[in-house]
Amino acid sequence: MRMVSSVARLLLLAAPGAVLSAGGGEQSWRMLPLIEGSRVADHWKQIGWGRFAVDGDSLRTDCDEKGMGLLLYDKEKFGNCQIRVVFKAKDAKSNAGVFVRVDDGILSWLNKKPEPIQRDKKGKLSPEMLKKLKASSEKEEGPWYAVHHGFEVQICDTGDDFHRTGAVYSLAKAVPTPKKSPGEWRTMIITLKGNLVLVDLDGKRVTTFDSAARDLPPQKIWHEPRREPKRPQVGYLGLQNHDPGDVVWFKEVSVRPLP
Repeated sequence: MRMVSSVARLLLLAAPGAVLSAGGGEQSWRMLPLIEGSRVADHWKQIGWGRFAVDGDSLRTDCDEKGMGLLLYDKEKFGNCQIRVVFKAKDAKSNAGVFVRVDDGILSWLNKKPEPIQRDKKGKLSPEMLKKLKASSEKEEGPWYAVHHGFEVQICDTGDDFHRTGAVYSLAKAVPTPKKSPGEWRTMIITLKGNLVLVDLDGKRVTTFDSAARDLPPQKIWHEPRREPKRPQVGYLGLQNHDPGDVVWFKEVSVRPLP
């Protein structure tokens, strides 16, 4: 086996477009900067509606009634690696997520918007608006493309086993974890290893998902991801902003190769 110097490895990991994968040597975390001065850092691009606002040393979801959004890291794609996300939520029902293994088609939505929706004074969707939202999902518009062509690791403490914090949304259960008070920082580590997506929350393994398993649960609700599209093992990652009232802060996103 040809040996690669530690200096060369570090240069490779720092290079634009580098893909993190298994390698030797020190497995240190590499931060993906979220903030530059008073704005969202370059290479984080908003897709869909809403935005992320700089709030101190963190990014805060700023959702829009027109629809959900995705803050995509477009500088590079990630293969076998670990992703560390430090986040906190305003309350237990605050909804967001971390998307991984999103395929290249998401880039076509960088400069266009999906169909907007409107809510009534109580924040509810009329039957007409719900129909429009379903159509946006069906046509895989904007962040809906990531839903159907990537995997979402959920953030929302009020969901069931398949839809709560740490679950691979609707595809793999997350085991219960000790509750934390609203506003407490939490650490999620997502391990991508071949077909596996493993999720650790505050130091505890909560989810093990094998994307190649033959017994995946069927799609039950229209807003769940389609099972058919094959997700790549090297893809993009992003942070989700959901509906008005869903407030989540992200303080860190870091990556490192697998041992």
